[in-house]
Amino acid sequence: MSKPAIEFTDITDIEYTLCPGDDPLIKERVLATDPATGVATRILRYEPGADSTALGVQKHEFWEEVYIIEGSFTDLTLGQTFHAGQFACRPPGMPHGPWRSEEGVTTYEVRYPAPAER
Repeated sequence: MSKPAIEFTDITDIEYTLCPGDDPLIKERVLATDPATGVATRILRYEPGADSTALGVQKHEFWEEVYIIEGSFTDLTLGQTFHAGQFACRPPGMPHGPWRSEEGVTTYEVRYPAPAER
């Protein structure tokens, strides 16, 4: 299975849903996903004051690219704050987070599978 083919769509027609961890201040708008692999394209939104400490440091088995559209958030492990206009590309297994956002943040994320070992 793979992500579905989607022609240009108004993303405001796609509802935000709670992210894993069920924090009402952290939501995602999943634009496309492959349920078999979990890879996805999404808009992630941390409302002001959101904190993902309860989820701990994140690591996953897929590539993840993140662009900050607006706002900022702080990686609490690194003690670094990242702002609108910044980009990250994380290989499988790269630790990141947990995150806190004082002002709120919106990101665009693309996740895709790691290539098979040769």
